[in-house]
Amino acid sequence: MATVTDTAASAPPPKETDGDGQAKRRPISRWTILRALAEMRMWWRDGVIADLDHVATIERVRGESLLTSRYIFMTAMSAGIAILGLLLSSPAVVIGAMLLSPLMSPIIGTGFSLATGDANWLRRCGKALAAGSLFAILFCALIVFLSPLQTVTEEIASRTRPNLFDLLVALFSALAGSYAVIRGREGTIVGVAIATALMPPLAVVGFGLATFNWTVFAGALGLFITNLVTIGLTAAVMARLYGFQSGVTNRQGRLASIIILTVFVAMAIPLGFSLRTIAWEANGQRIVNHEVSEAFTNRARVEQPVVNWDTDPVTVSASVFTPEFNADADTEVARRLEQRLGRAVVVNIDQFQVGTDPGAAEQAALARARAREAAEASERQIAALARSLALIAGVERKDVLLDRENKRAQATAQPLEGLTLAGYRELERRLERTVPGWTVELRPPLTALPEVTVGEDGLDAENATRLALIGWAAKRTGLRITLSGSDEALHELNAVLGEDARFIDTRSEGQGNAVSAAWSTTTAR
Repeated sequence: MATVTDTAASAPPPKETDGDGQAKRRPISRWTILRALAEMRMWWRDGVIADLDHVATIERVRGESLLTSRYIFMTAMSAGIAILGLLLSSPAVVIGAMLLSPLMSPIIGTGFSLATGDANWLRRCGKALAAGSLFAILFCALIVFLSPLQTVTEEIASRTRPNLFDLLVALFSALAGSYAVIRGREGTIVGVAIATALMPPLAVVGFGLATFNWTVFAGALGLFITNLVTIGLTAAVMARLYGFQSGVTNRQGRLASIIILTVFVAMAIPLGFSLRTIAWEANGQRIVNHEVSEAFTNRARVEQPVVNWDTDPVTVSASVFTPEFNADADTEVARRLEQRLGRAVVVNIDQFQVGTDPGAAEQAALARARAREAAEASERQIAALARSLALIAGVERKDVLLDRENKRAQATAQPLEGLTLAGYRELERRLERTVPGWTVELRPPLTALPEVTVGEDGLDAENATRLALIGWAAKRTGLRITLSGSDEALHELNAVLGEDARFIDTRSEGQGNAVSAAWSTTTAR
């Protein structure tokens, strides 16, 4: 028979309770956490890593990450489509370029070679990346150089200021790409993820090189290098995490991990400051929009104010369509912005008075936007005219004279082997047709002048064209031309020349119907 003492001894110890009578939870011990981590590590090693065919994966990645003709060709095609999409400011075209980009393979190969310590493989991947990147930059630069569109579009500008978010895009792209390769599920969509972080910045680098815009060049190059390093190092971390560490000792692995972490921190700090600046400017833009709107009535229409944050003081310019003028708007808005932004601000608001009818401000703003769009299109057309004229004349852009008031473009052509006087005139005509309302004057070199033959019935169509060409050459060069022939032939030509006869000298000699032309040292004007 059990005693009272035995019963008490065999009973479970009483549970500790809190003030409300609830049982207290015992704190999780350090050993419990360590045991859970050890179990997770064993599961990862035996349940995940053990299922991978490391040798086959490495061989597959190695075979796809080296420099080949297909790799160069597809990189060039992807870069070409990307730069065209950037010039057209078309995200859809840029995405199309990413579908072709083969950049994922050598970058993932770089990560695997870092993880496995294969120096030879790392060099070959580096060679493929350098060759592909350089070829893509030069190919994009060539396209931009030959393109009539060379303006910095929104798509281009967005890739010239790298920040912390760009690093995160590259990081997530690398995680997706590495996981897909390791698990044997790589494909086009994963390639797009990698290309998102690399191909557009690479194309913008080529744009900056072609246009000698070193601000765009440096910003895009910084973004490209940041993304390239981030993707490569992230791929190396993922490869090590999945057990691709052959030939690397534990000490070397820890040292590599420290180096990778240090690189990430070193890149993240300046990119974080850049993101902070961009965020401050975005908030500042919102404040500017609000303060400018508050200076006018609800019936006013304010166009998007333009803020230049790089100047000191900050400059703000805006256009407002309002039924009531505010003479003190510039001063009031500047004072409020200085209080809210903490920086000196200069404000310039152009006010346009409109009717009091509902929608009058919107209609005026729409008309102004259309006029501005037409002016910008005209300016792009004029810039294209100047570039084309410089190209066919064989001169620099600065040597082309543009008279916008009289709508006239002039250039002196350099001699081009095989091109006749008629060829220069035809080039002038073709170029003039591209910009209606403008007069193009291409001064030809002093090449051979044609001979004119006067028939019994006067000038036929071919000889009339030759005579008109002589008159054109005299006007364009500013030099007089001497026609030599019989009196009868010269008289016939003078009658046909009309007003152009004042640029022509005549010299009577010999008989016959043929009239020769020669340059004179005397100016025609």
